[in-house]
Amino acid sequence: MKYQICNRCVADTTIPGINFDKNGVCNYCKIHDEMELEYPQGKKAQKKLKGLVGKIKISGKGKKYDCIVGVSGGRDSTYLLYIAVKLGLRPLAVHFDNGWNSALAVTNIKNILTKLKIDLETLVVDWAEFKDLQRSFLFASVSDAEIPTDVGIFGTLHRTAAREGIKYILNGHSFRTEGVMPIGWTYMDGRYIKSVQKQFGTKKLKTFPNFCLWDMFYYTFIKKIKTVPLLNYVEYKHTNVAKVLEKEVDWTYSGGHHHESYYTHFFQSFLLPQKFKIDKRKIEYSAKIRSGQMKRVDAIREVSEITYPYDPELVGYTVAKLGFSQKEFEEKIMKRKVKTFRDYPTYYPLVKTIKPILKLAVRYNLIPQVLYQKFFT
Repeated sequence: MKYQICNRCVADTTIPGINFDKNGVCNYCKIHDEMELEYPQGKKAQKKLKGLVGKIKISGKGKKYDCIVGVSGGRDSTYLLYIAVKLGLRPLAVHFDNGWNSALAVTNIKNILTKLKIDLETLVVDWAEFKDLQRSFLFASVSDAEIPTDVGIFGTLHRTAAREGIKYILNGHSFRTEGVMPIGWTYMDGRYIKSVQKQFGTKKLKTFPNFCLWDMFYYTFIKKIKTVPLLNYVEYKHTNVAKVLEKEVDWTYSGGHHHESYYTHFFQSFLLPQKFKIDKRKIEYSAKIRSGQMKRVDAIREVSEITYPYDPELVGYTVAKLGFSQKEFEEKIMKRKVKTFRDYPTYYPLVKTIKPILKLAVRYNLIPQVLYQKFFT
């Protein structure tokens, strides 16, 4: 495909699955516009939010908590927790500790819990098992090497909600700041986790909180747990939010999106750009352009002139912690032929066949619309 960049944002033909209309506007911009209709701002948003908060409060009547919020120490989850309390909700904070927390992340989490008097439950993953799983995804040579953490978080939140009898999980994703990541860059499901570990791993996943198709059915339709993208209902601008959090809960910025995790920092700043030629800033900046938080000319200049910066010391630390020598990592990981999730058994073929069911689930707010959009762009 001849190189092309969207006339509205900075999404371009390096992004898998992209296409353009006659005006040169990409399909991701159209997804954004559909999401704006689903989650409007202003008075409509306030009305929807009021109704949603009311339902959450009713569902938690007589219980210690009425919702679950996953926390990482980053801006999104910290603000989500802050907003939940401001709305009068009684959240239980849940943290999935995968062994890669920075000191800053730990401090940020501690500060907001103390300031807002919120209880925390932490799942500390079995390090030997999780390390083996992360190594497996590196050997698989896919750009989805971060999904063990994402799936682990998802599984932990649902297990905790079910145990506590909580019906709502608040999600910190905002399409206005993060956009929709293409599945060609980031695909995740529980069968994918199992298949990659079976092929490349040395340990069985005995404690890892995987999330398979049965889990989704069980927690969604039997336990009736809903995931709510709360930040889509409020005005969410990174610069404004940072100032609020710094003042109200002593929060400190990590210097990059999701850089509060050492592994995510390594993954986004080094592994993706250096091996897979993937720059996730194109998705995030495009979302900010569409929502008026960034100028397109500034985004174009940054992604074209500034290579995603990485910290060599962090790379060395990460490689060593995963049990590789620098030479071994270069030969067995960096030079390995690039593959995609389509090279491994996943639920993806099945997901495509049950599209009508998933669309119905979105209509009744059983699954987030952004998840549906991700699969069927």
